[in-house]
Order: sequence, then structure tokens, then C-alpha cells
Amino acid sequence: MQIGAHQLPVQLQRALAPLYGVYGDETLLVQEAADAIRAAARAAGYTERTVFTVTGAHTDWSAMVAAGGAMSLFADKRLIEVRIPSGKPGQDGAQALQRLAQAAATSTDTVTLVLLPRLDSAALKSAWFEALQTHGVVVRVDDVERAQLPGWIAQRLRQQGQHVAAGEEGQRTLVFMADQVEGNLLAAHQEIVKLGLLYPAGELTFEQVRTAVLDVARYDPFRLPEAVLDGAMARVQRMLEGLQAEGVAPVPVHWALAEELRTLHRCRQRLDAGQPLPLVLREQRVWGAREKRYERVLPRLRRTLTARWLTQAQTVDGIVKGLIVPGWPADPWAALQRLALTVAAGCGALR
Repeated sequence: MQIGAHQLPVQLQRALAPLYGVYGDETLLVQEAADAIRAAARAAGYTERTVFTVTGAHTDWSAMVAAGGAMSLFADKRLIEVRIPSGKPGQDGAQALQRLAQAAATSTDTVTLVLLPRLDSAALKSAWFEALQTHGVVVRVDDVERAQLPGWIAQRLRQQGQHVAAGEEGQRTLVFMADQVEGNLLAAHQEIVKLGLLYPAGELTFEQVRTAVLDVARYDPFRLPEAVLDGAMARVQRMLEGLQAEGVAPVPVHWALAEELRTLHRCRQRLDAGQPLPLVLREQRVWGAREKRYERVLPRLRRTLTARWLTQAQTVDGIVKGLIVPGWPADPWAALQRLALTVAAGCGALR
């Protein structure tokens, strides 16, 4: 079966399954889910731990399968942990995972934990993933989107006995924290723990939070398109300034935005050709939170506008590489800002 990460504590209290799969890209939440499973296994007497990391074509899958079916030499019970950073086990690995899942389901002295990144639709429909769901518990770790971050911070504060003021003041405090840790849950977690150490349980004021929380934002170029599609112009501006301040080169920032605009234009072309939106998004590998953004903006965009944005992206590509273009800023970051804010304004107008 498959459950959300928020359901895992209840499942572990009910019964320890012989097989777990955990998949997702939020490092903190994946780590917490895996730690909860390891702790439950230790409490149940699974004291020996063996870790296998899949490194590519030379991975010895037979050793993993053998370990999953062998009796422990050093303890009555043990935890077998399989890490697949790429999320793509390959043909041999797919077969091995199916055998491993089948063996784990009948094992009495082994708990198997398989760690995976976020998976694409093909992997989610694969026979090996189906085997994990059939014979064990698969834990889905969803990304925490920017709009969800204030609520996530509030929930984490409550877990350590703290909370912000009610109403507008409290929301201002949560939004301030979310802005400071832009897209970085590990940083948010560290700041929340810091607040627990600095102040007693109870209500936190804005000034207490402002004084304690550092600007620990680590801006990711590949999250800039999210803010652009959301029409969040202030956030776009802040992210660009942050990326520049952190010394990120303008080339990957432009690439991330231009690639999003290319995908947006291709989707619009296929819609105009008569293809249904769900099929278009599936063909273009648009899913998850990104899919929701496309479902909101794409039907209301005209192809002439997406084509114009793509042409502007090509212009900025030249500027980033050192060309001078009449009518455009010569500075790459200024040109990127003009492009990003133009698209964000267009998407924001569709709300």
C-alpha cells in the first residue's frame, strides 16, 4: 500500500511492516521518514543494519537479494537498507527489487527499507514499484510548496510547544520566516529548533523571531520558474537578487527559465492542434505541483504570447553570453530580471 509521509507515524504504531519504500525530493522529510522507520525497527529488535547504495551498472544486485533472504550472523533481526539515488534501477535492478520485495514479505527476521528520489510517471507504473506497494508500505514524501511553507512552519513550532500570535500579526511572522528560508526546509528546520532553544514554550512575537532568524535563504535557479508561473513578482525579484548575491552564474538561471518557457510554448502548440490538456502535460513530463500551475495558466495563454516570451528568452541568451542587443540592458542580471518579471506579470494577470 501507499501512504503519505504524514500517515507514517500512525502506521508504525499500528504494526512494523517487513518492507518500506520512501520516495521524494525533500531531503529533510525523506530523512525524517527513514529515521522514524529505523527507530521503530530498533525498538522491535532489528539491531543489525546493512546498507547498499546503487551506484550504476556495476551494482551487485545479487548480493542485495541474497542479504535480504539470508539469516543474520550477528543478531536475531536486522534492517536491510537499499539506496537508489537516481531512482532508476535498470533492468537487472528492477528484477532484483521484485525478488527482494517478495522475499521481504515473508521474512520474520528482516525489515527492508528502499530509499528513492521523486519518481516519474513511468517509474510509478513499473513492475518493481508495484511490487514494493504490494508487499510492503510505500511512503510518498510530497514537496512543501512555497505557499504551504508558513503553515508548515506553524505546525513545526506547535510540535515544540511554541506558536505565533493569532491573526494578521502571526501570519506576518510566519511569512517573514518563510521568506528568510526560501525553499530550504533544512534551513527552516534549523531556525525552528533555534527558536525552541532561545525561547520557552508559548507565544513568539514577531520581534523575537526577527531577532533570532538569520537570512539563510539558499536560492535554487530551478525554483525561479515556479515563482514566475505563479505571477509572484516580489518573490521573483527577491530570488534573482539572492541568486546574484550568492554568486550563481546567470547561465543556469537563464537556462532554467528558458526551458520552462520552451515547455510552455510546446504545450500551447499542442493544445492549439487539438490535443487534450492531460495528454499534453503527460507527453511533456509535467506533473505534480508544476502540473497544477500549467493547468491554471496554460488554457488562458495565447500562442502568440508564449512565442513572444520564447523570442525574448533567446535574446537574453545572447546577452548572457556577452552580446549587446539594442533596447535591452547589457547587464545579464538586468536582462534576466526584465524577462522574468515580464512573464510573471503575464501569468499574474491570468489569476
